[in-house]
Amino acid sequence: MLAELQETEGIVISVRNYRENDRLVKIFTSQYGKRMFFIKGSRKPNNKLKTAILPFTNATYIADIRETGLCFIRDAKDLIHLNHLHTDIFLNAYATYILNLADVALEDGVPDPTLFHTIQQILNEIDEGTDPEILVNIFEVQLLPYFGVAPEWRGCRICGKTTGPFDYSGSYGGLLCQNHWDLDQHRYHASPRAIHFLRLFSVISMDQLGTISLKPETKREIRTVLDLIYDESVGIKLKSKRFIDQMYNWGNLLLDKKKDEPDKNK
Repeated sequence: MLAELQETEGIVISVRNYRENDRLVKIFTSQYGKRMFFIKGSRKPNNKLKTAILPFTNATYIADIRETGLCFIRDAKDLIHLNHLHTDIFLNAYATYILNLADVALEDGVPDPTLFHTIQQILNEIDEGTDPEILVNIFEVQLLPYFGVAPEWRGCRICGKTTGPFDYSGSYGGLLCQNHWDLDQHRYHASPRAIHFLRLFSVISMDQLGTISLKPETKREIRTVLDLIYDESVGIKLKSKRFIDQMYNWGNLLLDKKKDEPDKNK
């Protein structure tokens, strides 16, 4: 099949070395979905595409798009590099997880401009200093339908009630109002505040994000609920997510160490 030369905006998902001087680059394109590109000679110092295929790069790629097999990048323009994602190990971890999650959620070659735009916005927000944990949680909530999981966040699964205390039920696949908590002995026992923000995250648009500030304990509860949903209903185990979980342990160790240090002001 003849290749077709096209211009398409894309975000670099992953890069891996191939042979002595080449690379295979997975790019989420706005028009053609996720595609694997062969970049000949890109490991050479003077290769013109070297900076265009760095992880997280957003650019317009001029490429041979093929329906089957590898695609080929001929040139790139309008490069946007999110420098903080490269220099900050924590931001890098969150951005990597977002791209990994999208990679497993969407089949290769399936166009999804809406998801592309959402990822583009989230990565920019992380790079600009918005709380990455909140952004990741919003993305996790909104990506659930891609895995065939569609929790009912609008109200109670049983009676449809939309106000009052709620808890999440894995068995019922959504919220239960207080009147029906007895139907699931294994409900998540999440706080009303965590449930409130999960409901908000399910409908919020990146264009409407504004400033959301959450207490550490609320963020921990939200993370616990989402981890349970992903473990029970999605069933994927990503290395990038395990790394983020380890980062929280680093933070706890640093806090414990700080508590043990003598107060110099005394």
